Amino acid sequence: MLLERLPRQVMDRIRSKLIPVSLKHSEILHKPGEKIIDLYFPTTCMISVTVAMRDGRTVEAGAIGSREAAGINAFMGGREITQTEYIVQLPGEALKISARALQIEFNRNTELRDVLLRYTQAFLAQVSQNVACNRLHDINQRIARWILEVSDRVQADEFPLTHEFMAEMLGIRRASVSFASMKLKNLHIIEAKRGSFKILDVKALEKNSCECYSALKAEYGRLLDATG
Repeated sequence: MLLERLPRQVMDRIRSKLIPVSLKHSEILHKPGEKIIDLYFPTTCMISVTVAMRDGRTVEAGAIGSREAAGINAFMGGREITQTEYIVQLPGEALKISARALQIEFNRNTELRDVLLRYTQAFLAQVSQNVACNRLHDINQRIARWILEVSDRVQADEFPLTHEFMAEMLGIRRASVSFASMKLKNLHIIEAKRGSFKILDVKALEKNSCECYSALKAEYGRLLDATG
């Protein structure tokens, strides 16, 4: 969890300001153009950072789970807004803190600043990797990678997820999700029921994924483990 990377003295000061919250599926935490009031540190939920087109289509630009934070834009200067939408993809628990409270610590503590800037670099790496993956890798590889990413972020092998939502986040047809899921199911790599997925063989799923999964996992480890 990203909070575990923060210096102990900082955690001692902000602990009372961290509010446990339960986030529901499809709950919108930030809308484009709105000022960021709160940050969220997921513990068991997953948040999608999405971009909407004028025709109503939506695609996921990045994902936020237990190793990340939603609302980091609040420390990037300007008007502290985001042009993306933060929507809860998988329901679960998170810790909420006001952007103002954390910004005070950000401005006076270089160790905290280092952690959050390293995380920002890791998240930018995720977005960049997503762009390359969506352009160069086939749908089957992308779906395998995406399931692995979800599992890592919610720290579970089984989670609620519909084909419709996965298709929307990946910017592909629902039929493509169904076909790829059936293929993985027939290989006994996953178990796909109505509205849920369960990973049966992680190693096999990694072999069916593209290189992006291992590359990004290594980059997160390089940047965030270095702060421990």
